[in-house]
Amino acid sequence: MTIATDPAKLDARPLATPPDARSDVSAPAVPIPALPDFSAPTPPARRLTMRRLLEAAAAALLLVGAGAAFYEYWTDWRFNVTTDDAYVQADIVPIAPQVSGYLTTVNVTDNQKVHKGEVLAVIDPRDYQAALDQAEADVAEARATIDDRAAQLDEQQAVIAQAKAQTDADKAAVTFAQQNDARFSKLASDGFGPVQTAEQAVSQIRQTQAQLARDTAALEAANKQVATLTAQLAEAKASLAHNEAVRETAALNLGYTRLVAPVDGVVGARTLRVGQFVEPGNELLAVVPLQATYIIANYKETQLTDVKPGQKVTIDVDTFPGAAVHGFVTSLAPASGQEFALLPPDNATGNFTKVVQRIPVRIDLDPTDPLAGLIRPGMSVETTIRTGGDAAAAPAAATPKPGTPKPASPNPASPGPAVQKPAS
Repeated sequence: MTIATDPAKLDARPLATPPDARSDVSAPAVPIPALPDFSAPTPPARRLTMRRLLEAAAAALLLVGAGAAFYEYWTDWRFNVTTDDAYVQADIVPIAPQVSGYLTTVNVTDNQKVHKGEVLAVIDPRDYQAALDQAEADVAEARATIDDRAAQLDEQQAVIAQAKAQTDADKAAVTFAQQNDARFSKLASDGFGPVQTAEQAVSQIRQTQAQLARDTAALEAANKQVATLTAQLAEAKASLAHNEAVRETAALNLGYTRLVAPVDGVVGARTLRVGQFVEPGNELLAVVPLQATYIIANYKETQLTDVKPGQKVTIDVDTFPGAAVHGFVTSLAPASGQEFALLPPDNATGNFTKVVQRIPVRIDLDPTDPLAGLIRPGMSVETTIRTGGDAAAAPAAATPKPGTPKPASPNPASPGPAVQKPAS
C-alpha cells in the first residue's frame, strides 16, 4: 500500500475508520496539520531588520563607551601626568672605620634590622686605650708645671719686695755716709778732727754706694725674673692645651673603635668578619633606612606645566600588582639631569636636534601607607601625579611611623620652579 506524502493530499485525505468502530456510527474527518518547511529562505525584510538592530546596539555601546571615556578624561585623566622613568631611592649610609685595627666583635648579620646608636662591630681598643692613658698623664704633668710656675711667680714677688727694701736701706746708708763725710771733712779742715777720720768717712760713702748699686742690680734682676716666669707659665698653659687636645684625639680614636648605626635601617653589603684588619675609609657595610625611602621620577619638561609641591601621587610597584602606593610631590630639581653630568653637552656647534629634557621630581611616600616600608631602594616604579582637583591636599597631618623623618611641609602657595610650557 502506498502512503501519500504530499502535504496537500494529506490535508484532503479523510481519517481512516478504526476496524473496531461500529458501522452505523460515522466519525467526522479531522484534518492533519501541514509540517513547516524549514528549508524555506528567510525573507529579505526580516534579515534587514535584524541587521539594523545589531548596528544600532553596536552604535549605542560605542557611544556609551566613548561617553564614559570622555567623562574619565574630563574628570580625571587630563589632570594626571605619568612616567615609568622613576626609581626608589634612600639615603643609604656606608659604614667605614675611622681608625685601623683588627675586628674583635661583629654584632650584625646580613639584612638585619638595626637601630640608631646600636653597636655594629668593635675594633681592638687596647692600643687606643693606652694612648688615652698616656695623654691623661701628659695633661696631669702640664697642670703640675702650671702650678709650679704660678708658685714661683708668687715667690718672686716676695724676692722683689725684699730687694726693694734692701735698696732703700742702702740709700739711707749712702745718705748717712755722705753726712758723716761732710761733717768730718769740715772738722779736719778746721783742725778740730783727724784727717784719718775724714778719709774713713769718704771710704764709707764709696762702700755704701757700691752696696746700693749691687742691691739695685739685684732688684732689676728680680723684676726681669718675673717676665721669665710669666713666659714659662704661658708656655706651660700652652702645653696643657696641647696635651688636652691630644687627650681629646685619643678619646675620639678610642670611641671610633666602636662602629655604631647612625640611623634606623637594615644592614646590607656586609663584608666585615671577626679578625679582619680594617683601615680608615674602607666600607664594611651599609645601613639602608627603609622607613625613609623616596622616589626620584624623571618627568619630561612638557609634563611639568602644572606640577607643584604638595600634589598627590599614585605609585604602581611591580612587586605589589594591583595595589597602589600613595605619596606626594616634595620638590622639583633645580636643573635637568644633563646639567649635572660630568661632560654636559655643548649644542653651540654642529647640527642640532631638539630633545625633550627630563627634570627629576622628588616624591615622598605617605608615612601612613602600609606598603611604604616594604618598598626597597632600586625598584623601578610608575608614578602618576594628579595636578588638578584635590591634588594639593598633601598628607601633612598624617602621623609618621616611628623612626620615619618628618617630611617637609609642602607650601601650596609656592609656584615651584619655572617651567617652559610646551610649544603648541
